[in-house]
This record gives sequence, structure tokens and C-alpha cells, in this order.
Amino acid sequence: MLEKIFGEGFSKQAKSDKVFDVLNYIGLAMILLLVLYPLYFIVIASFSSPDAVARGEVWLLPVDFSTEGYQRIFEYKEIWTGYWNSLKYTVVGTGINLLLTIPAAFALSRKELVGKNVIMALFTFTMFFGGGLVPTYLLVNNLGMNNTIWALVLPGAVSTYNLIVARSFFAQSIPEELYEASIVDGCTYAKYFFKVVLPVSKPILAVMFLIYAVGHWNSYFSALIYLTDRDMYPLQVILREILIQQQSVAGGSMANAEAVEAQRKLSEMIKYGVIIVSSLPVLCIYPFVQKHFVKGMMIGSVKG
Repeated sequence: MLEKIFGEGFSKQAKSDKVFDVLNYIGLAMILLLVLYPLYFIVIASFSSPDAVARGEVWLLPVDFSTEGYQRIFEYKEIWTGYWNSLKYTVVGTGINLLLTIPAAFALSRKELVGKNVIMALFTFTMFFGGGLVPTYLLVNNLGMNNTIWALVLPGAVSTYNLIVARSFFAQSIPEELYEASIVDGCTYAKYFFKVVLPVSKPILAVMFLIYAVGHWNSYFSALIYLTDRDMYPLQVILREILIQQQSVAGGSMANAEAVEAQRKLSEMIKYGVIIVSSLPVLCIYPFVQKHFVKGMMIGSVKG
């Protein structure tokens, strides 16, 4: 039985090794369950009766199946505007992040760069000390970026932590022999970067892409500060407004107790639906970059 589950090599192992492997698989399966079940619960809870969720009856399958929460969410036309805005901010913002972070990390990874330690120290300084919200707002406002896409994508164009991770990847994972061979062939730094370094750096590119993209997709605080035009609100702000509105109605006047109770139930359904709606694009993208993401994150973070 165990040989069928774990493979033919399992039968050739010593007894102690077999026990160790079985315990490892059991432990990994439990960890996987602990990680996946909360997400699965949110999915089934979004299709279940709020009363059933409150009573703890929802475990494996939806109870009193209903799509009313999703219907009410997508009744808001602003949802689709928010989706488009979030997609636009994510694509533009992530493109700017990669355009600035990757070349800077490569340059700082080169031993022959004059003053790289000073430059890196200045970058690191910004991780611990900043001007704060008010000076940042005044700067963005004085630059005329309020109520524009640039207010959302430029202030955080480079993450120092991501820069350090990428620099460590380039310094430790790109063999120096590649550079020496490229110089012999007449490569310039630019040609070496684009023709040699980038093609073998897919792991770190996937890491940077996913981290920056998820950050832009989930961002809402900057939009609350810098945007006043509702047509420019990202999805997260729209969903936040829907949730707050439903909760305020549910906690309103007790003149009609039945209506208030019905609204409360709907608010609970919407709460779980909002999580799924906002997370779905990221969940769809992750499988395509997961292989490179795991490799790049382990190499860059550990060596950093």
C-alpha cells in the first residue's frame, strides 16, 4: 500500500527511513491543509447562509446555497470601473517597478561600480527613516500628481528590500565567467545585461513581478489619500465602500427589525464575497509564476 503511494523506491529504504518519510508526508499534508482550508472556507461561506456560518455548520460544503451576495456585489457598476483601474495601476506600476529595480540591482551587484557601498547605504537608510505621510502628501501635491495615476505608482517606484534581494541574486547566481566570456565577444554592459543576464534571471524577475503586482493590486490607502475622482478609484476602494455601506445599513435604525436582520445577513454574505472578488486575479496569476517565484525567492532572500 505504502509502496503504491510513495513509489517503488520506498520499498528499498531502511525501516527508519520509511518511518521518517511517512511522518514527513503527514506533516506536509497537515501544513497544506492548514494553509488551504481558510481560503476554501471563505469560498464556501460566501455561498452559504450567514446563519449557518455563525452556527458553525459550514465545514466542507455550502449550507443553504445562495449567490445573492455576489449578485449584490456585481450590481454596482463601479465594480467594473474599479477592476479596470486596478488592472491599469497594476500593469503600469509593476512595469515602472521592474524598469527601475532590476537595472539598479544589477548595477549595484557589480564589483567595479564606484561608490556602490555609499549608494547602497543611502538606499538602506530609507528603509528605516522617512519623512512621513504629511510631507509625502505635500510633495505629491506640489508636483501636481494628485488625482493622477502617478500619485499611486511613483512614490513607491523602488522597494529597498526588493532591491537588496535582486542585487543578492545577481551577485551570487550569475557566474562571473559569463561576463568575462561576454567581454571577450565584445559585449558592452548594456548588451551583457539584456542578452545574457535577463534571460537567465527568470526566477528573480518572477519574484519581483509578483511582489510588486500584488502590492499594487491590494493597495487602497494611497488611493484614499491622493484620489478624489470616483472614476479613478481602484477595486479595493470600491469594495471597501460596498462593505462599509452594507454594514452601516445593517446596523441602522431598528424601526424595521426584520429588514435590518435581512440586511445584516446580506452584509455577512457580501463580506466573504468581497474577499473572493478581490483575490481572484492574484490566485489566477500565481500558478503561472509559482515555479520561478519559489526558486527566486529562496535564492535572493537567503543569500541577501
